Amino acid sequence: MTNRKTTLSGFISTAAKQAGQLSVVAGVFLLGTGLFSTSTWAANVPISENAPDFTLKTLEGSNLRLEEHRGEVLLINFWASWCGPCRQEMPILDRLHERYEDTGFAVWGINVEGEEAPAQKLVDKTKVTFPVLIDEGQSVSELYDLEAMPSTVVVDRDGVVRYIHRGYKPGDEAKYVEVVKKLIRE
Repeated sequence: MTNRKTTLSGFISTAAKQAGQLSVVAGVFLLGTGLFSTSTWAANVPISENAPDFTLKTLEGSNLRLEEHRGEVLLINFWASWCGPCRQEMPILDRLHERYEDTGFAVWGINVEGEEAPAQKLVDKTKVTFPVLIDEGQSVSELYDLEAMPSTVVVDRDGVVRYIHRGYKPGDEAKYVEVVKKLIRE
């Protein structure tokens, strides 16, 4: 009986390993073919269409309305304080903001938690200089149909969505720089 149990548990272990390997292969295939992409689609915010307008309050207490910033290139980053990649990306976005803000470019960070305290704590720690807005009630997050944290939307001077990226891993900022430089020149 012991041999039979050992053989069965070995079989289950081997099958689980093979299923895990198959999942990895399937995931790589989907990413490689473009059938699943983290940077080219959003259900309610199509590329090449006007970005949905919104008004949110900043941590400093002023209101920012997207429509009032036509003529600027905006990188809108949706984030949460509990999100590790968000915390990692914030200083990088701040450097991008500082580097290009004199060219009609700005980064807006939209905290999706709906409360100022966690957002303020992270801003104090990271010392970011770009405006941080609070999405109370998550109405803007729903408007932009967020599916990942962080999520980044780049809007051109005419208010048109030109680039969307979900998630963050080191190196993603190179694409941000490429897109921002192109839109600043337009």
